[in-house]
Amino acid sequence: MPVLPQRIWSDEDWDRIRRGYLSRDMDEKWDVFTEGEVVFLHRSWTGFGLYAATFAPVESGGRRIVSALVERDGERYRNADDAYDCLMLELVITAVVLGEPASELRSRLVELTRQQAGSADAPAGLVQHSALGRRTDDS
Repeated sequence: MPVLPQRIWSDEDWDRIRRGYLSRDMDEKWDVFTEGEVVFLHRSWTGFGLYAATFAPVESGGRRIVSALVERDGERYRNADDAYDCLMLELVITAVVLGEPASELRSRLVELTRQQAGSADAPAGLVQHSALGRRTDDS
């Protein structure tokens, strides 16, 4: 991925991220697991791996993503927008795995999705649920 999230996750966040997240039902869209320093994000229904993000320690504490891969096979994943993928990678880790509200990221997701779809009136809740699933539909 040419564009990466700039967030620095705390050591406590990293401990939670390393434990991953397993969807509990069909309304949850993501399964996340870690092997070593790499966090894998898979769609829960298909099992397709869409993102793999390598984390590294930051000198001042915490961790950041230093490299990431995204699926580009059009039969597995239809998106090809770098900004969207950067946002989704950060949003899934933040909202799904860590359970944070992530209001600013959610707003950016809705705005970007509406622009891509050419539909300025797509309901925000529908956009968020479609991309993130029920776990994060707290608004």
